[in-house]
Amino acid sequence: MKQGIHPKYNMDGVVCTTCGTHWQIGTTRTNLRVEICSNCHPFYTGEQRIVDTAGQVDRFMKRLSASQNRQAAMEKQRTAKSQPEPKKSLLKELYGEDA
Repeated sequence: MKQGIHPKYNMDGVVCTTCGTHWQIGTTRTNLRVEICSNCHPFYTGEQRIVDTAGQVDRFMKRLSASQNRQAAMEKQRTAKSQPEPKKSLLKELYGEDA
């Protein structure tokens, strides 16, 4: 192995800038910082929240409800078409509703 061509290997720590967690890793860089880690990430902590800055969730929910209403109306039409019309009695047809 040639001398002087390899980077220096440090046992420095990584620091999370969000929660301040510090852990040791071996690296060729010094003073590593990460914005989010497993200690403060919402997926791992179970505190997931939806940040809706542009109203995207509201627009999605509106489209979803419109789609569900449209599907329900189409299903209602299908069931109405598939049911046969009630047959009229021959006596009622000849003599009217009074028979």
